[in-house]
Amino acid sequence: MMYNIRGQRFQVTDALRDYVEKKLSRLERYFETPVASEINVTLSVTKGQHTVEVTIPLVGVMLRAEEKSEDMYASIDVVVDKLERQIRKHKTKVNRKFRQDSGVRALFREEGSAVSVLDEEDELELVRTKRFTLKPMDVEEAILQMNMVGHNFFVFANVDNKEVNVVYKRSDGKYGLIEQG
Repeated sequence: MMYNIRGQRFQVTDALRDYVEKKLSRLERYFETPVASEINVTLSVTKGQHTVEVTIPLVGVMLRAEEKSEDMYASIDVVVDKLERQIRKHKTKVNRKFRQDSGVRALFREEGSAVSVLDEEDELELVRTKRFTLKPMDVEEAILQMNMVGHNFFVFANVDNKEVNVVYKRSDGKYGLIEQG
């Protein structure tokens, strides 16, 4: 696997680079063929928080994980664990859906003939459903509404483009907008 490891606002040491490559190489066992494109790793330190972001582009799926902690090495360990869970979950989903189709399944190596089962922590459980009418409003009003209800995102009907949009609060304290593509 090829790695693109870069640091934001700090220099990546050889020891840190070797540690990232060693930890991510443990994911190779899940792939039938080598990952064609580079695995992007961004390491950054902001206000004492060590952040690791990893993106693995695959055919038909993008694996991504991010972790922040007080220790860079701990963040790397947790990110690799998250990616491993994502790969196992995706592999199970693909195997279940495309048992006979070898095209998509060839991305992941088979471990014996049994299909791996989702871990208990990976099971998805819907615990609540909300239904509401979307009031047409502009982005600024949606941000105000989001802040008033104390949520970190808000779904609304955008008065400018007549589509459903989502505003959200970013980890840097600023706001983002998700529009239909």
